[in-house]
Amino acid sequence: MILFFQVHRNRDPALHPLERAREYTKALVATKLDKILAKPFIGALDGHTDGIFCMSTIRNKDSPFISGACDGELKIWDLSRRMNVWSTIAHSGFVRGISPDCSGRTFFTCGDDKTIKHWTLESSNSEEIQPINVVTTPHSLTSIDHNWTDEQYATSGEVVSIWDYHRLEPIHTYKWGADSVTCLKYNPSETYLIASAASDRSVALYDIRSSLPLRKFLLPMKTNCISWNPQEPINFLLANEDFNVYQFDMRNLKHALMIHKDHISAVMSVAFSPTGREFATGSYDRTVRLFHTTSGHSHEVYHGKRMQRVFCVSYSDDSRFVLSGSDDTNIRIWKTNASESLAVIAGREQRKLQLNQKLKKRYGHMPEINRISKDHKVPKFIKKAQQLRHVQRQSEHRKEENRKRHSSRSADGLADEPERKRAVIKEFE
Repeated sequence: MILFFQVHRNRDPALHPLERAREYTKALVATKLDKILAKPFIGALDGHTDGIFCMSTIRNKDSPFISGACDGELKIWDLSRRMNVWSTIAHSGFVRGISPDCSGRTFFTCGDDKTIKHWTLESSNSEEIQPINVVTTPHSLTSIDHNWTDEQYATSGEVVSIWDYHRLEPIHTYKWGADSVTCLKYNPSETYLIASAASDRSVALYDIRSSLPLRKFLLPMKTNCISWNPQEPINFLLANEDFNVYQFDMRNLKHALMIHKDHISAVMSVAFSPTGREFATGSYDRTVRLFHTTSGHSHEVYHGKRMQRVFCVSYSDDSRFVLSGSDDTNIRIWKTNASESLAVIAGREQRKLQLNQKLKKRYGHMPEINRISKDHKVPKFIKKAQQLRHVQRQSEHRKEENRKRHSSRSADGLADEPERKRAVIKEFE
């Protein structure tokens, strides 16, 4: 017979003079092990014959994953088995956008052939898979997004159009000065709000209950993608051509909440995690980066020898995996926690991992742990470009400081404004 006795420990700090030193050592070892055991790449979904331009995770855990290519091919994937369910040539030209409906059983696509197609997720054994419905538009389309609750969807192109399932003509059309609207997204909470980005560097908010747009503001360069925070729907992200990702609060568009940096080329795509605490970005510099919403720099960077320009990123429904589609025809699957084990973990090991996480958070400010955690191995061309960009920023900062020092602020209006406030060039109402 085995008897278990509860052990009582005296937590008096005077009796444990080396407690902090031991905890620091454990945190340092845990940080080093994270770097040693980091294996973020899981596998690739190979099957497309052209670059991946758009993808979507269905808003239903039991539904598969959809990807669209530059040659018009559309594929449905089963992520649990990493295999293709069915595929078809959906459009002639690029598949510009994919959006599931609010039920998760059907989805919409748009392409360069000026058509919107409605598809079902049910597998088909027939040789030729046909869409449920086809709508032809008078102009080219750049993106599509479905309402989170109603049977409506929106498309962008020369104008922003709101469509209904049962009509072949848009029920609302919005235009605010731009030649072309590049992307748009519905708000997940206030489902009558739409954010869009245009080719004239503007970002606009629309209320589909009104016949006129709400607000608009200008950024330094063009925005390529928009993503709303699913847990805090008042905040949204803008993937910009100036290598940065801007985070805004829709209640105050005069300045950015945060500017997320680290990419060395245009950011092509951005996607929020279902938890709303972090997001992934894909860039023209052939890397995928993960950011915390409260941090200005990335905590993970993923790249591969054969990976080319990343056009789209997406999270899995459990937020444990990130999927990236690039110009090399592959969809890659990455772990959000690079050192996480995918095997079944015993309770004792799980408690140890939780303790290590607490210790790393407690001692993360220490110089050695901070240096190791921020050390990322990147290709040589990215390292050199980062060093060059750092020199350029120092030069710009030095020039600005000299202007402030040798001129009158009242005359030139040189206020000590942070970069977040200088991000917005102009705001319209």
